[in-house]
Amino acid sequence: MNLIIEPVAPKHFDGLRRALDTVAREKRYLAFTEAPSEKDCRAFYCAIVDNGWCQVVALLDGAVAGWCDVLPTHGQARAHIGTLGIGLVPSARRQGIGAKLMKAAIEAAWKTGITRIELSVRADNPTAKALYERMGFVTEGHHPRSFRVDGVYADSYSMALLGPQD
Repeated sequence: MNLIIEPVAPKHFDGLRRALDTVAREKRYLAFTEAPSEKDCRAFYCAIVDNGWCQVVALLDGAVAGWCDVLPTHGQARAHIGTLGIGLVPSARRQGIGAKLMKAAIEAAWKTGITRIELSVRADNPTAKALYERMGFVTEGHHPRSFRVDGVYADSYSMALLGPQD
């Protein structure tokens, strides 16, 4: 297995959308249950690259197997906050790739001036919650029925990691 973690670039866009769609269709980990259109994904990924925002991809033997991003929050008073998103295709899980992706994304986010990183994790995903805790995130809240997929509700937790101050 040849693993490379690098910043997202246009050459990754198609594979990144495929990975997003694969994870989304599992209906367990993301707010999406399928990837947005190719056009919308491309516009989103271009905005990340054009604005210098933080997103890294995991390439396993040259194919996109996952991503992690820390994207800015809207509003001037919250400009120091980023929201973390991560996903791995099933074959890339439980190999330490998620932790490597998060480490790279978090380090890159601190360099952009982010000083707080937030995320939301479903309560029925204890593996992800444990990873976030190992990376230093703390649980700040519990949100009953915050996800609904195919008529079934799931709770979630909000978590955050504090970084360097200005």
